[in-house]
Amino acid sequence: MTAPASQPSLSTRDLTIRFGGHVAVNGVTADFYPGTLTVIVGPNGAGKTTYFNLVSGQLPASSGSVFVNGQDVTRAGAARRTRLGIGRAFQLTNLFPHLSVIENVRLAVQSRAGLGLNFLSIWSSHRELIARAEHYLERVDLMKRRDAYVGTLSHGDQRKLEVAILLALEPGIMMFDEPTAGMSVDEVPVVLDLIHAVKRDSNKTVLLVEHKMDVVRALADRIIVLHNGTLVADGNPQEVMQSKIVQEAYLGTPESAHAAHA
Repeated sequence: MTAPASQPSLSTRDLTIRFGGHVAVNGVTADFYPGTLTVIVGPNGAGKTTYFNLVSGQLPASSGSVFVNGQDVTRAGAARRTRLGIGRAFQLTNLFPHLSVIENVRLAVQSRAGLGLNFLSIWSSHRELIARAEHYLERVDLMKRRDAYVGTLSHGDQRKLEVAILLALEPGIMMFDEPTAGMSVDEVPVVLDLIHAVKRDSNKTVLLVEHKMDVVRALADRIIVLHNGTLVADGNPQEVMQSKIVQEAYLGTPESAHAAHA
């Protein structure tokens, strides 16, 4: 792992959200650095996806703060946070089901180039954009479905397309929420290889919500554990996974803890 930068690209301070009397995320303070892939784990209902929603701007915080590269974005919406460099796969990204696979990625490349989402733009005048879009489709092994309508894709291929779109937008902070969920065994390695490639970029900050232990072990530079909305552990994977609080809160029972380490 590359040594983390001295300044965090993303920070949360006492980040909290309440739904009525229920505190879904409770005072979470954490810093995230370029060159580091952080996996956020915890049992169902621990607040992992809600924390992601608070960071990406899909939910407003009840209290606390979010900072992107030192800038307070707590009151900024998802669109502004995206412009400041937060990219989120699978929930923030929207696919256009009646357009082809290549058109979906081309629009992301076009947006990244500052040309806007012009559906009527003449393809022949943007050969470099198309070539760039094809590059991202090759990375996710979707060139064979280049001209297929998105609505005809399998769930796994739609997820791979969303990764391609996220890569095409080139955010500095990349957020993946259970990226392999719903994928077949054969499809999983493509996405994991992509995330491995992303984490090698020392300029990228990567956050990943995941519950599969093999994926966590393969990717994590750091693990954060949430339980009942509270951050209960934060550190290097070996220490965190062996800690008693993780085995009780995340792995549940001694039997499941043993199975996870088998």
